[in-house]
Amino acid sequence: MSSIEVNRRLVSFVVCGIWCIAAMPGGAAAAELPAPAPAATAVSSTAAGVPPPPSSPPPPYSLPWQLRPVSPATALRVDSSFALYQNATGASGDTEATMLLGSYKLTPNLAPLVRLGVVKNDVPVASATAADGSSFINPIVGLTYGRRVNALRWAAFGGVTIPIGMGSGDHPDLGAATANKAGIAARSAMDNAMFAVNYFTAIVGGDVAYVDRKLTLQADATLCQLLRAHGDDAGGASSDATRTNSTFGIHAGYFVLPYLSLGAELRYQRWLSTVTQISNGAKVDIPDASKDTMTVAIGPRAHFAIGKGMYLRPGLSYSRGLDQPLTSSSYNVLQVDVPVVF
Repeated sequence: MSSIEVNRRLVSFVVCGIWCIAAMPGGAAAAELPAPAPAATAVSSTAAGVPPPPSSPPPPYSLPWQLRPVSPATALRVDSSFALYQNATGASGDTEATMLLGSYKLTPNLAPLVRLGVVKNDVPVASATAADGSSFINPIVGLTYGRRVNALRWAAFGGVTIPIGMGSGDHPDLGAATANKAGIAARSAMDNAMFAVNYFTAIVGGDVAYVDRKLTLQADATLCQLLRAHGDDAGGASSDATRTNSTFGIHAGYFVLPYLSLGAELRYQRWLSTVTQISNGAKVDIPDASKDTMTVAIGPRAHFAIGKGMYLRPGLSYSRGLDQPLTSSSYNVLQVDVPVVF
């Protein structure tokens, strides 16, 4: 018998033994192990009818709150942000913005998605420029492409908004227009394209994540190019023919238990073009405080298997603004997120 044949038989025997021991509670006696094949014949573990050892499961991934997931997936996701805020006199208002996302994993690396949104707002004090109301905002259709290389995962996203949201046009409903403006703040200004109902928006973005053992570290960047589709005479709501917006985010998550993770996010939004508004009949730049926004969020997320290949990952987070104009309005936001992954 050649040395190569001996090595093959030895590896086969060891693999079979390890598998049988691991499969039995408390181990197995030597007499219960499969007998070796005759010396004249080389038999692999597969040919002997013994399955190969199971592969190690991938490390758990901490799903972000308002950043994009870095892996393509078949999923349904509903998340709602509940914001409480105050005006300059201390009167309180509240906003509820709810997003529904559906995606389908066409291939291991490719998943198209559709995202819808509605927002409801109660103003602190009704006036000629603000009123209670609700709005169906611009949907997004897009495509995610993702890859995994060892502990690193990366994804690219491309999509567009469909400019059919309420509160658009030359003479928008005041309540819907007010709700759209309030929804931007309730979503930490990370979903501006959906609330910009007078604009068609092209969106490109990228994500990279380090996922190993119990830790997830992810970075996210997005560029939005807005092109006006409605509201040529709508004043401050759409005073620019084009606008360019950007968002950035960092997410860190850690699994304290197999079914429970804690996550935190830092989010930053900035206008890259000079955005204007109408004031006293003239076009002027928006205030410096409105050109960018920074928020932070933290919260727990649970992870449950609810069926074969189905997982429920509900989470709850709290966020606050770190700069103007959110800090002057005392924004406190609670997000309830319920994703189901198939």
